[in-house]
Amino acid sequence: MSEDLKENMAELQDDNKVISPMRSIHMVPMDKISGFEVRPGMYEVNGATAIPCGVNFTVHSFHATSCELLLFRRMEDEPYAVIPFPENYKIGKVYSMIVFGLNIEDFEYAYRLDGPYDMKKGLMFNKNNYLLDIYAKAVSGQRIWGVRNKDGVSYKARVVKEDFDWMNSNQLLIPMEDLIIYEMHVRGFTQHSSSGVEYPGTFLGLQEKIKYLKDLGINAVELMPIFEFDETKDHREINGKNLLDYWGYNTVSFFAPNTSYTAKAEYNHEGTELKKLIMELHNNGIECFLDVVFNHTAEGNEMGSCFSFKGFDNNIYYMLTPDGHYYNFSGCGNTLNCNHPIVQQMILECLRYWTTVYHIDGFRFDLATILGRNEDGSPMNNPPLLKSLAFDPILGNVKLIAEAWDAGGLYQVGSFPAWNRWSEWNGRYRDEMRDFLKGDYNLSGLAAKRITGSKDLYDPQYRGNNASVNFITCHDGFTLWDLYSYNWKHNEANGWNNTDGSDDNRSWNCGEEGETQNEEILALRRKLVKNAAAVLMMSRGTPMFLAGDEFCNTQYGNNNAYCQDNEISWLDWNLLEKNKDVYRFFRYMIKLRKDHDIIRKDTGCCSLGFPEIQVIEGDNNCKVLRIIYAGRNRDNTRDDVVCLAVNVFWEEQEFYLPSLMYGMGWYVAVDTGNRYFTNAVPDEWERMPLLEGGKIRMAPRSVCVLVLK
Repeated sequence: MSEDLKENMAELQDDNKVISPMRSIHMVPMDKISGFEVRPGMYEVNGATAIPCGVNFTVHSFHATSCELLLFRRMEDEPYAVIPFPENYKIGKVYSMIVFGLNIEDFEYAYRLDGPYDMKKGLMFNKNNYLLDIYAKAVSGQRIWGVRNKDGVSYKARVVKEDFDWMNSNQLLIPMEDLIIYEMHVRGFTQHSSSGVEYPGTFLGLQEKIKYLKDLGINAVELMPIFEFDETKDHREINGKNLLDYWGYNTVSFFAPNTSYTAKAEYNHEGTELKKLIMELHNNGIECFLDVVFNHTAEGNEMGSCFSFKGFDNNIYYMLTPDGHYYNFSGCGNTLNCNHPIVQQMILECLRYWTTVYHIDGFRFDLATILGRNEDGSPMNNPPLLKSLAFDPILGNVKLIAEAWDAGGLYQVGSFPAWNRWSEWNGRYRDEMRDFLKGDYNLSGLAAKRITGSKDLYDPQYRGNNASVNFITCHDGFTLWDLYSYNWKHNEANGWNNTDGSDDNRSWNCGEEGETQNEEILALRRKLVKNAAAVLMMSRGTPMFLAGDEFCNTQYGNNNAYCQDNEISWLDWNLLEKNKDVYRFFRYMIKLRKDHDIIRKDTGCCSLGFPEIQVIEGDNNCKVLRIIYAGRNRDNTRDDVVCLAVNVFWEEQEFYLPSLMYGMGWYVAVDTGNRYFTNAVPDEWERMPLLEGGKIRMAPRSVCVLVLK
């Protein structure tokens, strides 16, 4: 970086500082264009950046022949000024210009680029298109949820003043094995009237629920997409209901937070409410992860709009076939060309920005195998983007979590390029545990592998011990309650004749499809929900579950609620009171996991003769699985031994636990079959009962946890 740039960057956000004559000599205007004093800008700083004397604008395009900066009054459609970049303001492929005297609160901006138009070569330049800055920190016209940008797909950007006071708050650096991840949708978490928050459906509404999250015991939230997206993009009306792009997996701008998730307008301070939320999460011991979508954008395919990437360099930002069409490994029309150096640079800068400016603790990468595809779509052995993210110094402490598959059929669970740095959503854990827990035969061997850390998938020598993110439910698919309430998906409300969403649900309705008044079926469903929660929290690896599962939230059988901005997707907080026993069970299991380090990791040799992990598979089609964890307690002052026992059979089972030294006994900490407790776990006034003679009788389809004392 040049000395001039270093001096200028030191003043970028300090509007009140007096500029010395020596320093200001570098910032004097050199030209006057369209009535504005200008000079060549800071070519190494992408985007629009406020500096003491005005604003620095920098963009790049490999194939454009000219570039114009457009300035708009706030919320207006026609520019009040058009400022062409002089040819001598272009170095290489980069246009950069400082415009003096601009107040960032007085304008919005966009670009127009001219150049060749040849679809077969992937060139889409049109000098009449308004283009959104790829590096924009805020997008205008998106403020009110569900209200379409009045000039269609013509987006404009704002300059953001980064002056938030973090008050010494920073990343928490909780080890992966100690995390319990809670996946949530910002709007859906509090939009329902039962949430009781002052600002429903917003970052502030979520902030109001932090006490709830802390009491539950989770220590990481994973927010579904919060980058700016246009929820009205594919607006439809089905049976009188407005369907929107509710989930937000169609990014408009990677550097800008979704302004419709704010309670109040934040002109030129966009991101403030989100930063307050993250700071309060950190103050309460909770990390914040973002679900990021670098596999495609909202511009779509040949039939889609051209509002940003296509207009700057379509054949660089997207994977194109030899005749200029779009590869569609994302299932959403286009695929980002992630391993092109320009796109790599953009993604790396983006993640660095969210890490440094927003103090984000981790990123979950949607359809992450796309990030490992070459420019022709073929999988790469050592994808440069994934390697760059793994070894980037600024990202050195953030968690990197891959959804290790894509819509093009590339499935890399257990083989995702990781450099001992990446973790994965363990899709094998989800699928095989769903089968096992609903009682499919001869799966205890596979289940034992998943519960004990999936070392067959993630060799500790190459992947460490923190590669597996275990989950049974997530946003994509059934909720945990629906997993045991429906045999089939019920997505009719989505308007595609129930053809969308996965048919591979591995679910069981317990005898009756959907809602029922049958108390026996309802009791079984509640037990199976508790079984799943118990096994998840007793598994090696990082557990993750979907918001609302802890109180049996339902989507009424919809396993693809991406477009449902209504009661199908919103959490109904009335269920918290109705299903408080399930909530209490989740909370208890989270605490049990935290109290026993041996569940999460190797803690040293146990002096009682138990191995670190012992798997005991039952007879008779392996109906009962027992897993014993053993080691030392966190203070290394005593041995700690915990046993997980799972009976997936429809009849009760009896067996003995390993014999012990005199004076020691097995105590029941959890029993979802209610043989030893009235409600799966002991009341705070009760002591854990001693297992007489080391023999246990397990109720049908139940889970027990036993602690050695």
